Amino acid sequence: MKRKRALSLFLTGMTAVSVLLQGCGTERENSGKIEIELVQYKPEAVEVFEQLEEEFNRTHDNIHLTIESPNDATTILKTRFIREDYPDIIGIGGDINYSYFVDSGILADVSDYEGLKSIKTAYVDILEGLEFVPTEGTYGVPYVANAAGILYNREMFQEHGWEIPETWEELLTLCEDIQAAGIQPFYFGFKDTWTCLAPWNALAVDLAPADVCKQVNRGETTFTDEYREISEKMLELLEYGEAGSFAYGYNDACTAFANGEAAMYTIGSYAVPQIKSVNPDMDIDSFVMPGSDSPDGNVLNSGVDLQFCVTSACENKEAAYEVLDFLLEHENMQAYLDNQNAVPCKDEEFELASMLDGMKDYINEGKMSDYQDHYYPSEMAVDAQIQTFLMNQDVDAFLEKFDKDWQRYNRDIIRMVEDYQKENGTVGKEGGEES
Repeated sequence: MKRKRALSLFLTGMTAVSVLLQGCGTERENSGKIEIELVQYKPEAVEVFEQLEEEFNRTHDNIHLTIESPNDATTILKTRFIREDYPDIIGIGGDINYSYFVDSGILADVSDYEGLKSIKTAYVDILEGLEFVPTEGTYGVPYVANAAGILYNREMFQEHGWEIPETWEELLTLCEDIQAAGIQPFYFGFKDTWTCLAPWNALAVDLAPADVCKQVNRGETTFTDEYREISEKMLELLEYGEAGSFAYGYNDACTAFANGEAAMYTIGSYAVPQIKSVNPDMDIDSFVMPGSDSPDGNVLNSGVDLQFCVTSACENKEAAYEVLDFLLEHENMQAYLDNQNAVPCKDEEFELASMLDGMKDYINEGKMSDYQDHYYPSEMAVDAQIQTFLMNQDVDAFLEKFDKDWQRYNRDIIRMVEDYQKENGTVGKEGGEES
């Protein structure tokens, strides 16, 4: 049985979360309408959200919806939470911030929301997997996801007759064939540290347990054991990238790929709009990173890019649910997918962007796993650690530091996990007992 815990790990200076919250889901004075405020964290999607807001208010007489799409919304939300100025609904990603919000009791349990039944189980499971310790209830409604692996120049592949690789050896052979044709296999753009996470995450879902971070927190394994093969294969990939990969950033890589300077790009679907801004006519497709030695071992790297969470402060949950119903309507979700090239979390037939053709089977089958970095604390700066590792190419030193820093930056969470295990009669393998 899960149980509810509310700690305050995520905000410096936040000592408690009040259960007596004001000002959400209330009727505007003299308007006769219930006011619902939604704050979402994707400013690049402001246009489609403005359209959705207008359509909702045009078609609903009893509720007035306001959607805010500020820059740096997560920081703004944290500031508002400190002031106890809570919106009714927040639109956030499925990452460690969501974990903190769940743990701090800011989000309402939406287990009773009927719309959850239409969401693919894989994405609900991904959110549940982010909980520091098992927590009773469901706290987010997954809306859309993204997919990461390898983008490729479809026209170039067809011209040369290159086949999509399904194993690691096939990928390396493909890279050799591409080089033999006088073309660069990959462009990386590793000057921007966050870009180092794209191939890392895509390899990790194939080669490490999906819950490896939780296993480490429970004392059952180490990153030295679980991340060695990923690290070694990252170094192998590096050999097929641009000379001076650390001198060029994300924009450089998008431009180079758009201009045909590389056949492939290890990045997510989120990069396609940037690439298309350089070459609108480019024919881009994608495939899952074949990090495994067997096709059956490959998994799509996909996480919840946007979910909607009702806050505990919301005074009119039924009105908030009516907003969620509207957002989940087929034509409204399709409008968002078309605008953002996203992957739907709803278990329904949608038109997907052509650059997702090579990933459709994985999406339809729910054969996917979350981004490993969604579990990494920002203070640990794992992206910078990976960049430094790729420069120095010392696997042992990198993994030793990763394990050491994990214990340092996750000590409060590790202590929470230990307390939970003691209270529930479970300890890690090192403790000699398992339930």
